[in-house]
Amino acid sequence: MEVDALVVGSGPNGLVAANLLADAGWETLVIEATPKPGGAVRTEELTAPGFRNDVYSAFYPLGAASPVLAGLGLEDHGLRWRHAPAVLAHVLPDDRYVLQSRDLERTASSVAEFDERDADNLRAEHASWRRLREPLLDAIVRPFPPVRPGARLVKTLGTAESLRLARMLTLTARGLGKEKFAGEGARLLLAGNAMHTDLGPDQAGSGVFGWLLTMLGQDVGFPVPEGGAGRLTDALVNRLTAKGGEIVCGTPVTEVTLSGGRAVGVRDADGRSVRARRAVLADVPAPVLYRDLVGAEHLPARLVSDLDRFVWDDATIKVDWALSSPIPWSAAEVGGAGTVHIGADLDGLAGIAHDLACGRVPRDPFLLLGQMTTADPTRSPAGTESAWAYTHVPRGESWPDSRVRRHADRMEEVIERHAPGFRDLIAGRAIAGPAQLQKGNHSLVEGSINAGTAAIQQQLFFRPVPGLGRADTPIDRLFLASASAHPGGAVHGAPGSNAARAALARDGWAGSVYRATVRAAHRAVYR
Repeated sequence: MEVDALVVGSGPNGLVAANLLADAGWETLVIEATPKPGGAVRTEELTAPGFRNDVYSAFYPLGAASPVLAGLGLEDHGLRWRHAPAVLAHVLPDDRYVLQSRDLERTASSVAEFDERDADNLRAEHASWRRLREPLLDAIVRPFPPVRPGARLVKTLGTAESLRLARMLTLTARGLGKEKFAGEGARLLLAGNAMHTDLGPDQAGSGVFGWLLTMLGQDVGFPVPEGGAGRLTDALVNRLTAKGGEIVCGTPVTEVTLSGGRAVGVRDADGRSVRARRAVLADVPAPVLYRDLVGAEHLPARLVSDLDRFVWDDATIKVDWALSSPIPWSAAEVGGAGTVHIGADLDGLAGIAHDLACGRVPRDPFLLLGQMTTADPTRSPAGTESAWAYTHVPRGESWPDSRVRRHADRMEEVIERHAPGFRDLIAGRAIAGPAQLQKGNHSLVEGSINAGTAAIQQQLFFRPVPGLGRADTPIDRLFLASASAHPGGAVHGAPGSNAARAALARDGWAGSVYRATVRAAHRAVYR
């Protein structure tokens, strides 16, 4: 069999790449190892009949705001966004909470309960965000370096403010919170949102992640696809097949086949080969692509050496619940939030991050919890709640089923402290530790959900290793299309889009010049 392009992996990045190549008229085949497409964007009845649980990811602020996904018109292929009454609540150990809503004044009122000055501070920050939103998001999701979006951003902000924005990219969430806000509530929005990565509030670069998610939450909310995360996958698949693309599942790829330093196809676990006339795109983690599918003998020695220093993000334990009624929070307003952060104040978040950095399992886990029926009533029968929570644990630990269950019990204890009677509502639960997450999705290596740390030393042209920061690899016509590539994790489609753009450029009228330029740059980086 021979096609124009092969895409290895059917996560959102792989499906975005395949759609863009199909748009260009390429005959495109997506090959997926697991029985169903979607990668970390899937929905199943994990807990009880009638309860739709998102197996991995669930809320998609970057998906709703992404210029890449917006350009695909997925609403024409079945995607519908739904919102909880409130975006997010961060619950402190003493049951105080800060609430974020898409209604700016409601959020301002909540942060003002911690310090009245922060109502105006939040309004000012939101006004600044609205001014730079479009060029900033475009700069984030486009290929590195983002010359045109970057120029638009500088034009919008001016030189002085652009320099200050660049400085902000390096700040810790704690430091940025102190600069922007006076009270604990608003600062916790930044720090709690930073914890959606593997960065604690005192790590360089954590501030911009917390700020971006907070501003997006204020702007587009933390929406969910109606009917489950899998509906986003369905929309991408529907669009691709309508364009003539094809997906084959249950077919693990074991090798990218090469000829003359060029990717020419793949071989699967049964020894079958498929050839690619124009490109191979890999929506798999960088170490898997380079070490397992290509092989060190075909790569520059310095790239192979750099992979020894590749840093994964933390491991994860996730619990899904079928609840007989909504969670009975002591602070009733928390029940309206789609996303809930539970378990720590700012110093507590720092302590948890420190424990993880030291290889210790935090004694009191910090939970990110989703109230899915609150966000989308189609997720479970009327009067019930489909809910989940996850927490991070150190990589490299042994997590037999019994230990995972004990940790899930601890997670439930944390919720019970803030919602007495929670445990009595559990009609079913499903638990996934690091090994189970990887078994279900081969890209979640040891339970890492972002295909590599979000730390500053592995961003931009340091992602996945020091290099060009682009989808191009040292192998001609082979492109990295996963979250291991710039700009990293979350469901926004950017790595897939960037890989498709690179493949199209390589095959275009100036393809030989493009390849010569990339090849020279790689030689300079890896010599």
